Amino acid sequence: MDQKILEQLNKLYSVNLLKVESVTDEMFRCTTLDNSLYFARITNYKSMEEQLEEVCFTDFLFNEGFGVSPTISSVNGKKVELIKLDNREILTVLYKSAPGIHLPRNQWNTQIFKELGRQIGTLHRLSKKYEDIHPVKYTNDWYDNEEYDFLKFIPKQEGTIREIAKEVLHAVKRIPKNDANYGLIHGDLWLENILMDKDMKLTMIDFQDFEKHFYLYDLIVPIYSALEYSFVGSGNIVDYGQRITKAIMDGYKERNELSTDMLKEIPLFIKLKEIFDYNLMHMYFDKENVTEDQVRILNLYRMRIEQNQSIPII
Repeated sequence: MDQKILEQLNKLYSVNLLKVESVTDEMFRCTTLDNSLYFARITNYKSMEEQLEEVCFTDFLFNEGFGVSPTISSVNGKKVELIKLDNREILTVLYKSAPGIHLPRNQWNTQIFKELGRQIGTLHRLSKKYEDIHPVKYTNDWYDNEEYDFLKFIPKQEGTIREIAKEVLHAVKRIPKNDANYGLIHGDLWLENILMDKDMKLTMIDFQDFEKHFYLYDLIVPIYSALEYSFVGSGNIVDYGQRITKAIMDGYKERNELSTDMLKEIPLFIKLKEIFDYNLMHMYFDKENVTEDQVRILNLYRMRIEQNQSIPII
């Protein structure tokens, strides 16, 4: 399959690719003859129109000097192309490799989280600028995406969680939307989607979950991710959560507005993220072949949601 992808990409892009290696089912590392690095995203996860809108947005960010990967146009002058694999047509986008590395877990300190907050603030400020210039026609509001259709995927026998899920969705939808608190967001800023170079410059990658949502959600995802992945056991996890939350929020407020009313909603958005992740497990785990580790993590999430045991971070 990698060889077939290599042949297709070399027909479409004039970058002289030498090798293609799969990173995930949808992302492929591409190396050129001169050792330059690119990444090809090959997926029908979203329609052509949605992917074009996403790419238009990230190219706008790049041209504004924001840390994202630039896209490469095909020989046809297109940013999103069709390739044929095993009689299937699949959409592809080619990105120039972003600078930086995935930071080791123990290097995510409050200084870096504050810088991340600044960058998210800049992202949302640019989102507002982008929407003033470009009409957004195809990008969904968060609640229209299948991943938020909690009652479709969480089993009916899990009545308590389904009831909590309904209440959380209703509470978030009830928050008044305005230009200051709602717009285009990354949507999946967990720590693996953030790179850092030696000068502490951040680059955000993988905008595949780009959507319209409350800006606060882009701040909740990295906090939630840090509590799950970057806490290395030194001290108290509640204290850690509160420190990194303050750092991210302080950084954000240097670059963008964050109202007191929205700050009060942090516990609600943490709960939304928990249920979102729990729903994804039900969407993507093979129900006929659930592993022991998958059963364990499902049960841990289930207990945490049912017993309202989210880590207090404010």
